[in-house]
Amino acid sequence: MNKINSVITGISASVPDYVLTNEELSTMVDTTDEWIMTRIGIKERRILKGENQGVSVLGTKAVEDLLRKTNTLPQDIDVVIFATSTPDHPFPSSASMVAENNGIKNALCFDMQVACSGFIYGLEICNGLIKTGKYKKVILIAGDKMSSITNYKDRTTCPLFGDAAGAVLIEPTEEDLGIIDAELHSDGVGYKPLQMKAGGSKYPATEETVRNSEHTVYQEGQVVFKYAVSRMAEVSESIMKRNSLEVEDVDWLVPHQANMRIIDAAVNRTGLPRDKVMINIEKYGNTSAATIPLCLWEWEPKLKKGDNIILTAFGAGFSWGSVYIKWGYDTVVEN
Repeated sequence: MNKINSVITGISASVPDYVLTNEELSTMVDTTDEWIMTRIGIKERRILKGENQGVSVLGTKAVEDLLRKTNTLPQDIDVVIFATSTPDHPFPSSASMVAENNGIKNALCFDMQVACSGFIYGLEICNGLIKTGKYKKVILIAGDKMSSITNYKDRTTCPLFGDAAGAVLIEPTEEDLGIIDAELHSDGVGYKPLQMKAGGSKYPATEETVRNSEHTVYQEGQVVFKYAVSRMAEVSESIMKRNSLEVEDVDWLVPHQANMRIIDAAVNRTGLPRDKVMINIEKYGNTSAATIPLCLWEWEPKLKKGDNIILTAFGAGFSWGSVYIKWGYDTVVEN
């Protein structure tokens, strides 16, 4: 029996129309465009506006476009996984809502939560499902409505986050393409420095938790920065070494778009030139689980079949890791 690999056969994304600029942010909180650009390198971010608009809205649009681009019928989808920290509801899953909105009726659906590391963890799960031989067409969505858990009175965190979702179709192949290797880690030392304190079973919502803004992102920036830089660089170097990849063998590095200083520091440690690094944080901010698929979606026209791509992320938990993929197709530019 030939070896089966799991390959991305299509990618799409959805970003809201509303653009929140640094200038507008400076009217909401004590900050400036210069301060934000110097500290975190973000010019603007997209925000999902309107009543009753959950992350499933973005996921639905991304999957609708993905099915169209890949000429895939909804009834042929076997699995839908949604990596998100901001589901519409604790239950049912946002994956099941996206599936329903797209007429997908024959799939198993579930959400998973690894914060900003969600997409790379999700790829490893999809890889395992494909290799069982039971599942032929798997959709992985990764996205967050970070504006729903952002404290717009906290000048240290509110400039960071935006809303977006990306989606990929993953299928089996016998070619030497797709998800070649993954190295994923977690360390519970990250529990306190990066969390949303309330809203779960430990601290259910009360008047006090709402008043204290405990349903928004809490972050100890310096601690997170130190861990993110070292772990993302280490795991990227590790997966390259394990697969005998030199710097010149890597076509693209796709780091989680946390903030520009973290990206710069991590990239510098890998030794990869900047023209091989996908960076779009200036336009979209930190969209949590969506940042890596958002980069792949934007760079898709430049990607070639067989390109060696290193994905690397760091998130709450702490969680971090790297995935080595060989890109599965040459892009046909749509008219």
